[in-house]
Parts: sequence; structure tokens; C-alpha cells
Amino acid sequence: MPPRRNEKYRLPVPLPEGKVLDDTEGKQWMLGKMIGSGGFGLIYLAFPANKPDKDAKHVVKVEYQENGPLFSELKFYQRAAKKDYIKNWIELKQLDYLGIPLFYGSGITEFKGRSYRFMVMERLGIDLQKISDQNGTFKKSTVLQLGIRMLDVLEYIHENEYVHGDIKAANLLLGYRNPDRVYLADYGLCYRYCPNGNHKQYQENPRKGHNGTIEFTSVDAHKGVVLLPPPALSRRSDLETLGYCLLRCLCGGLPWERSLRDPAAVQAAKTSLLDELPESVLKWAPSRSSCCEIAQYLVCAHNLAYDEKPNYQMLKKILNPGEIPLGPLEFSTGGQSVNMRTPDKQKVVSRKAATKQINQMQNRSIEKNIHSERSAESCLTGRKVQKEEQPTGFLNSETAQESTRRRQKYCESQEILNEIKSSQQSSCIYFPNSFYEPYQDSTSPDIFNNSRSSSWDTSTSTADMEVTDFEETKADVYYYGFIILFLLTLVCLALYFL
Repeated sequence: MPPRRNEKYRLPVPLPEGKVLDDTEGKQWMLGKMIGSGGFGLIYLAFPANKPDKDAKHVVKVEYQENGPLFSELKFYQRAAKKDYIKNWIELKQLDYLGIPLFYGSGITEFKGRSYRFMVMERLGIDLQKISDQNGTFKKSTVLQLGIRMLDVLEYIHENEYVHGDIKAANLLLGYRNPDRVYLADYGLCYRYCPNGNHKQYQENPRKGHNGTIEFTSVDAHKGVVLLPPPALSRRSDLETLGYCLLRCLCGGLPWERSLRDPAAVQAAKTSLLDELPESVLKWAPSRSSCCEIAQYLVCAHNLAYDEKPNYQMLKKILNPGEIPLGPLEFSTGGQSVNMRTPDKQKVVSRKAATKQINQMQNRSIEKNIHSERSAESCLTGRKVQKEEQPTGFLNSETAQESTRRRQKYCESQEILNEIKSSQQSSCIYFPNSFYEPYQDSTSPDIFNNSRSSSWDTSTSTADMEVTDFEETKADVYYYGFIILFLLTLVCLALYFL
């Protein structure tokens, strides 16, 4: 019987080290030392009772039986992530591994008159939040490969009718015995968005807004998109949240980090970033860390309809435009900046020029919006949605209008990104010869600080930008004035000789 969701979850009283747990398959597991705790449960090292080993290969998650998250995670594994299912998927997709920790057993145990639910899992290593706190940002090649690995995981769980619902750096863990691999852990907030092939319908409830980890949670979660009583997030929420994680790993922070105590301000900042894509990401990123791929990824994720199936292959190709074979992950900084500082005058000038080019392209795209609906259909070749992928029922008029608006925005964003890539190759850093070679940029400083430029942060050195605009205008006046003077001279000479 599932726990009541409206009951307040409590952290359990710790179980004693050495206690033996019997799972539902008859296997016995001996508890080692406690190595961690979350909001609702505890984590212990574990050993098969008949094969004790100093180096534990398993962990046990423990919660009170009436708690909900461990029950949700257990149901996910029982329905969608058994070892045989994962093995078959790896063979089908020709992957070297799939970043979902393996499940070994579960059961109920008693201690001091209380019932505990437990689940035995594969042991993992350090999480990316701790690595980032220690070392700062990651190499771009590492971040993009991380995104591809997580898209493999999301495609698997989405195809099995679940969304993760809580993607964040603390839930991205390296393997214990294979630290060059990354795994998506903690399925306590996962949700079955499409039971028996019927997609949950979109519905907002402000009283249930801002659910999840506020730094990374999607805009849908901020709005309280629900199908009572649990959150009814969809696949696009997972993709959006992953995009925030990648942006943080590459840039060392997110624009709303100073407002985490104000959920409404965080929601407004995320909405602003998504509505102004791709310029918002390109302006936010430090000059050294080109974020064209992540900006384009977020454009695609944001322009998905609530119930639309993502094109995972297209998203992976965006993160790996050269289709370089994946290599082992390396999470050392490799010369990448740990801190950030305000760009010097030269960097401000180059960023201003890029921003000016973006604005010019935006103006041209606005002029084309007279025929935007037809052009939207023609440019979305990568977003063909077959009838069998559509949910049952029909979209109402508001949803249809929103879908059209998203398609128009998608086309405009793609045009901007394509023109930037073709005209300013230096602004987009593509993969090096392998996924794990550090990118070298001799023109960029090694250290930056936390002061960044963004569309909602006006702390950028506007004085330098104004000076630059003035100099550009002055040069243009001289150039055209010389041409006019030359033409007038020719006219006067012609009249004189005639």
C-alpha cells in the first residue's frame, strides 16, 4: 500500500551497524556504517551477509515505511529499471553503459517498534556538486559529454513512462569503481507522466508551485503544473532542468543564484532567460566559455509542447555537432576558470558587437513574422511528431496558440544561432579532437570573478559600451563623408569641362 502523500515525512532513527536485513527475494544484507542522509532517509554501506567484504559494492537506502520518496523510487525500479531492462536497452541503442544505478533488492524491517522500508542499490562515488564546489567549473568538452550521457538516461526513463523530476548536480554521481562514468541517482521524486500511454494533461495550481530543488527546477514546476494530487511534470521539464545543470557546470553559476530565497524571483529570472533565448545565455556566459550549444539545446527544450516527445538524437547532435565518439569523462578543471571577473574593455567591446549583431538579426526576423506560421512549419524539420506519439484528446485553442508561438520563437532563435555560428566562428567553441582534451584559449584570461553580464543584470560596464558605439558612429561618418565629397568633386569637374 503506498504511503499517504500528505503526511509530513520525517528522518528515521538510525539503524545499528551490523543489523541484518532480509529482502523480498530471501537475500540477506548486513548494514555497514552510515555514509549519508537526505531529507527523508539514511544511506548505509551494505554487504551480502554470506560474503562480507571490506570494500562495499552496495548501499542501502532506509526510510520509515510511511514515507513516500523511497516508495516512489522503488516502484520506478520495479516497473521500469530492472537490470534486464537496462541491459536490453544498452544493446538496442549500442551504448557502452547507461547512467542508472543498479537495483539489487528491497524489503521491510523492524526496529524499536517502527517499520522501515529499505532498498539495496549499486554504490556510487562523489557527486558533481561537491566536485564543482572544490574545483570550480568543468571543461566544455566534459560538460557537453555529460549532457549527452544524461540524454541517454532521460530517453530511457521517458520511454518507460517516467520523468525524473529532480535533476541537479547533487544527483549526478560518478561511478565508485569507474569514476569516468556519470549516473543519475535519486528517483524519489520521479513521476509516471504517461501511465499506459496516456499523457497527463496540463493544469496549473499555484498552491503547489516551486516544487523540487529551486535552483534547477523547471518553470512548469514553479507554476505548480499538477494533476491532483502529485506534480504532473512532463519530459520537457527534465530537459529544461538538465540545461540549467549544464549551464551551471560550464559557467560556475546561474543568474538567479542570489535570489534562491525568493521563489517568485527565481521563476521570473528563469522565464526571462527562456523568453530571451538564445541571447540571454550568450550574454550571461563569461567570454571564455562559449555556450552556443547549450543555448541551442535550451531553445529546443523550451519550444517543446507540454506533451510533445523530444527528439533525443537531435538534442545530442546539438551538443556534439562533430559527432565525435564519446570518451571517458574527466572532471578536473584542466585550466578552466574557477572564478569570474568583469570583462576588460576589449572583451566588453567584442561582447557589445556580438549583442549588436544579435539585435540586428532579431529585427530582420521580426519583419519576416508576417509569414511566420508557414515558415515555422517549414523550418521545424527536426520536430516531426507522428500521430502515435501524440497524447489522446485534442489541444484547446490556447494550447494551439502557445504551440504556434513556440514554433515561431524556435525559428527565430535557430536563425540567430546559425548566423552567429557562420559569421563568428570564434564565438562558438566546438569539440576538440577528443571529448576529453582541454580547450586552449590564449586570448582569454585565466581568472574571472562572479560579476557577469545578463539581460536582467545591468551591472555591465555601460560606459565602455557607449564609448564604443560613439567611436563606431564617428568612423561611419568619416567614411560616408569622404565618399560624398569625392562624388561632389567628380560632378563639379564634369560640369566644368562640359
